[in-house]
Amino acid sequence: MKVQAVRGMQDILPAQKKIYRRVEDVARRILGAYGYKEIGLPYLEQSQLFERSVGEDTDIVSKEMYSFQDRNGDFLTLRPEGTAGCVRFAEENGLLFNQLQRLWYTGAMFRYERPQKGRYRQFDQIGVECFGMPGPDIDAELLMLCARLWRDLGMGDQISLELNSLGDLESRRQYERMLVEYLEKYTTELDEDSQRRLKSNPLRILDTKVKRTREILRGAPIINDFLDHESRNHFDSLCSLLEQCKVGYTVNP
Repeated sequence: MKVQAVRGMQDILPAQKKIYRRVEDVARRILGAYGYKEIGLPYLEQSQLFERSVGEDTDIVSKEMYSFQDRNGDFLTLRPEGTAGCVRFAEENGLLFNQLQRLWYTGAMFRYERPQKGRYRQFDQIGVECFGMPGPDIDAELLMLCARLWRDLGMGDQISLELNSLGDLESRRQYERMLVEYLEKYTTELDEDSQRRLKSNPLRILDTKVKRTREILRGAPIINDFLDHESRNHFDSLCSLLEQCKVGYTVNP
């Protein structure tokens, strides 16, 4: 029997690898110019890292993680995303206390999902994480950095920026209650995933691609109406900074 690549894992041929390298080189130059320091993260982490930080009710944790028990009995996971590992890295290496950090990383991530055109179970990702900067200026910096990346890659006119805000924890709780109250009237019309999320993680229903569920969501409460004063000021300040720097955007609730 001929041995082939594992389903969902892609071979990257020289011409394609050249494009990957081009993207990475441009990103490395821009991130360096903005003061971001490159770090290396392990491919394997303790499974509980993602269960705690990403959330047990998310599709990533409940359906898509490559997890196994090693010979010592430890439960390990091939990283499905970089943020949780970066937070663990910064905390474990003493980079958080009374410090400001701008960090970035690149490398393969792994998610067990249905392979399709342009989507693989192993994929490369470039990520940035900032610590110790709570204001809207760091949000604006990241978005301006992205705008420059697309421009330098020759894609500036093909990318549009859409913004919203989740507010603080209490804002989300109030919105979540109203969203559930609205959607419960349509429970039987929701797709299977959305019916499950209605009990476990209602905000994820907003991500649905199912046509009928999206039609129902058009009449749902809007999260912007539930933002507390501080969250509203943060979001308004972010929008103002983007306008000053001539970064176009639209607000999409």
